[in-house]
Amino acid sequence: MGKEILELAKRTLRLEAEAVGALQNNVDQSFEDCVQAIMKMKGRLVVTGIGKSAIIAQKIVATMNSTGTPAIFMHAADAIHGDLGIIQPDDVVLCLSKSGNTPEISVLIPLLKKNGNSLIALVGNVDSFLAKEADYVLNCTVSQEACPNNLAPTCSSTAQLAMGDALASCLISLRGFTAQDFAKFHPGGILGKRLYVRVEDLYKFNDKPQVTPDATIQQVILEISGKCLGVTAVVENDRVVGAITDGDLRRMLQKNPDLTGLVAADVMTKSPKTISPQTLAVEALDMMRKKQITNIFVVNDGKYLGVIHIHDIIKEGLV
Repeated sequence: MGKEILELAKRTLRLEAEAVGALQNNVDQSFEDCVQAIMKMKGRLVVTGIGKSAIIAQKIVATMNSTGTPAIFMHAADAIHGDLGIIQPDDVVLCLSKSGNTPEISVLIPLLKKNGNSLIALVGNVDSFLAKEADYVLNCTVSQEACPNNLAPTCSSTAQLAMGDALASCLISLRGFTAQDFAKFHPGGILGKRLYVRVEDLYKFNDKPQVTPDATIQQVILEISGKCLGVTAVVENDRVVGAITDGDLRRMLQKNPDLTGLVAADVMTKSPKTISPQTLAVEALDMMRKKQITNIFVVNDGKYLGVIHIHDIIKEGLV
């Protein structure tokens, strides 16, 4: 039974992958016309459907809104019971349907045509009522469903989702939608944080460990222990000239237990890594990983400001 389960799972994934792959043959002038129609619209993209298509429609709306194309979901059944008022004259309607002949769609289409809205059909049957009445057609025909009974929407719904993503990707490119634009729409999520949280947002909550080059080793130990960051900057005239970590101190004691006469300049690592406060926190994390360090000194125009620790970035969930 276990082997049969694995084979069924692999068959499902294979059939859905083949269904999505076959869509490449349907990306033609009609697809380009759809993209241009959405680009030129003055209103919103109203996405509608029934059943599983309605669920895919909601995902397409979410993707569009998060990438610069204003969109709204309207359930096809609710539309003919009052929600048709959602649609404004300048809106473009994207209707999803596998068959293109469901009763709700058949009732809705004439109302949309009467309203004068441009209609895009994302449909699995190009000979359907929906496809014939639409201004633009996106062909999402699949040869079969992955369901063992060839009934439950599997390949067809995956194809709809992929075609929606293809539309969104083209619109992102045409709009010149950048990572910074994406961050504006995702301020509360990890994706957004990775694009807008900077070093200056994190380092200022830490203490600012520093000693002078002539500080005694005892002073260095007290500074590192007191600031709880495992490191101190060696600073001269507000500029970082060196770094001393608690690991440096341990290695020094193993080589020379006698601390008499030793000062910070004797132990420090010269020209340590520094970073600008305007740098993205994820870039700071990348630097720490590449250099295998846990702290970086923050400097601005050469002036020492503080320390960012890898744990500061981890606490923000940016890993």
